[in-house]
Amino acid sequence: MSEKQTLRGMATINYWAGDMEAAVSWYSEVLGISPYFKRTGPTGELAYAEFRVGDYQHELGLINRRYAPSQAMPGPGGAIMYWHVDHVEATLKKLLGMGAKEYEPITPRGEGFVTASVTDPFGNVLGIMYNRHYLEMVEWLKRGNEITND
Repeated sequence: MSEKQTLRGMATINYWAGDMEAAVSWYSEVLGISPYFKRTGPTGELAYAEFRVGDYQHELGLINRRYAPSQAMPGPGGAIMYWHVDHVEATLKKLLGMGAKEYEPITPRGEGFVTASVTDPFGNVLGIMYNRHYLEMVEWLKRGNEITND
């Protein structure tokens, strides 16, 4: 019997926002969808909103900054999670037009791989990437193949 890998896939990525209503509006426009789930805090303020995103319906959560861990630092952090997009340049242009600030310019990373990232209006880093392996995996799974960790 084989063991499964420890990290089996992205489950949820969370972004912090001081103005939850503005963040929900901004991400709804970026994604072209509304959150499917919202939760209020003890005083009735919006505490959390969650979107299902992309081919695998990954979760993108927005959390009211007042619930951030005590050690969380304000501003962009050291990790960037990249979302696959079909057109990095067009997506970057859209994000910048919506008030995001360039964090990392368009950067070729090798044949079939291009990245860029922005800081959203709420201080979170949003990475975008054209990733040929992502597209290959989507097609492979569409053909009925299963992922095994053997």
